[in-house]
Amino acid sequence: MQPHWDDLKVSLAVARAESLSAAGRVLKVDPATVGRRIARLEQALKAPLFAKSPQGYALTNEGQRLMTHAARAEQEMMLAFEEMPGHSRQLSGQIRVGAPDGCANFLLPQVCAEIVERNPDLEVQIIALPRVFNLSKREADMAIAVSAPTAGRLSVQKLTDYKLHLVAARKYIRSSAPITSVEDLRHHRMIGYIPDMIFDKELDYLDEAGIEKVHLASNSVSVQFNWIRQGAGLGFVHDFTMPFDHRLVKVLPNEVSLTRSFYLIRHADDRRLERMNRFAEELGEGIRREVAKLEAGG
Repeated sequence: MQPHWDDLKVSLAVARAESLSAAGRVLKVDPATVGRRIARLEQALKAPLFAKSPQGYALTNEGQRLMTHAARAEQEMMLAFEEMPGHSRQLSGQIRVGAPDGCANFLLPQVCAEIVERNPDLEVQIIALPRVFNLSKREADMAIAVSAPTAGRLSVQKLTDYKLHLVAARKYIRSSAPITSVEDLRHHRMIGYIPDMIFDKELDYLDEAGIEKVHLASNSVSVQFNWIRQGAGLGFVHDFTMPFDHRLVKVLPNEVSLTRSFYLIRHADDRRLERMNRFAEELGEGIRREVAKLEAGG
């Protein structure tokens, strides 16, 4: 029995999604069909490609080797289509972007909406997760990160710097003890990340400011932002989020100020694809423009 290319595409989807049902949703087929295609390919190759566990489908050593070649073949096919004379200059198909939830909630929605407006056949998916994305598993086609990775076959591009300040709602300021120095912060309720869930040292804002105790903590920027805007305490927020709620004010802006950067992380091989290059260029330009506009007050 000869292996089928279509079965290889199905296997790639399962390897990336790590489940039959999730792969089925991507491929728009039912999970049972996905399972049958995997079994047919394993039978043709006389090798197990996946190990099933309560956590899902994980590649075996044989499967990992095959998927490396399959991903390369998939990319060559995409490159071949792009080089055809009738290939449209407009972006199309599906592109998935991973980002930390601050960027995903306050920057990417408007930036990606503008890109899709210019490219009606394009589908953009934003995955907002408070952790580092695994591009080797194709969790996303590209990802935005707050620090540049140092390992893996990845392409890294710095997009822009952004600022963060200690912020509180006006009603919290009115009802709480005065804050005239960093020392006064010890007497106030602090909002920030759950210490043991900080996935990147660049996010350890409170520690950098010398603040040890966190009274209200979440691994989500959006949860922290909502606590602050409701007057629950003080916390660091991105300057680009402040135009979304004019009840927020900076606290000790001259004494407590942080600068961080966004990086665009891509598969190194994807730089050969015009479609991915064009999308990355438009995404980067949009993020830089949006950060500058929002930091200036919206």
